[in-house]
Amino acid sequence: MGLLIKFSGGKQYRVTEGETLKVEKIVAEEGGSIDFDEVLLVTDGDNVKVGAPFVAGGKVSATVKSHGRGEKIKIVKFRRRKHSRKTMGHRQSYTEVQITAIAAD
Repeated sequence: MGLLIKFSGGKQYRVTEGETLKVEKIVAEEGGSIDFDEVLLVTDGDNVKVGAPFVAGGKVSATVKSHGRGEKIKIVKFRRRKHSRKTMGHRQSYTEVQITAIAAD
């Protein structure tokens, strides 16, 4: 069974049971459980349910494995012929979750 769910940060992920993925930071304790009820699409073989906007009775349960920060991304702002250059960096925070159960009525 595959699902398309909406997580924090406005991103959408296709998940299956037992899968581990990194999503935008969620405020939760490590080892704790989280439920996502904003399910956009449910597939089971040829049977497809599309929500308008969400699937009724769709729910995904996940366990928080860890929190972390991604690799540093360098940002350079440069103006030619002006002797102007600015360098910055950014590290995005993430939460690693493991999908434990999928319910679709």
